[in-house]
Amino acid sequence: MRPRPKYFPGSGPARRPDSALDPESRFGPSESACGRAQIRRISWLGRDGQLKPFNDDLFNQVIKECSSHHVGLQALFRNMQEEGLDIQTTRNADYYGALIHHLSLTRNKRCLMAYMYNRADVIRSLRWKLGRVLPNELVTKLSNSEKEYFKGYSAALDAYMNEMNLDLTVDMVPPKDPYIQVRVLDDIGEVLLTDRSANLARYSMHFLKRTDAEQYICQGLMEELLS
Repeated sequence: MRPRPKYFPGSGPARRPDSALDPESRFGPSESACGRAQIRRISWLGRDGQLKPFNDDLFNQVIKECSSHHVGLQALFRNMQEEGLDIQTTRNADYYGALIHHLSLTRNKRCLMAYMYNRADVIRSLRWKLGRVLPNELVTKLSNSEKEYFKGYSAALDAYMNEMNLDLTVDMVPPKDPYIQVRVLDDIGEVLLTDRSANLARYSMHFLKRTDAEQYICQGLMEELLS
């Protein structure tokens, strides 16, 4: 059996130095400070509703730090088990060090989840504003998983609208008139509208149904002429 911890007269159970309770000494000052800076940055990315390029470097750094905290947490728990201590009731240096690892790991994960949720919210709004095809300048800002997410969300929305025979992406604000006058800003070519076909040549003006013109206006290919 492992020998019980020694007791010293008038001092109580043998203890590690108080420095063992300090997160800087247990994690290393550079890693702890770096982690705080990373979390502050990543928790604010995209909060203004604008889609910024996905920050792979910062995201991976926080993931790496999460792995480091997990390894440290498991190591301290093993120390307590090897000493025959009850993890649930013991309150020693290893316990408080493990607690710091756990709280740091939880905070990192919550910040990463908030970052991903915020970006997903912006990506969903783009589908409603711009349609199923995003401009290249926006596509380049998405990670591979976000591109797949946009495709899946767009397909699910299309399937629902087809089943209901209703386009939910037009007339987000109830229009006063179903027809609007528009100017074409770029060559679109011959298109089939709901009631006819039309050649949408650059700088040409047309009187179209709002439902037909909405997708081109959202893509910046057409503008509404307001009287």
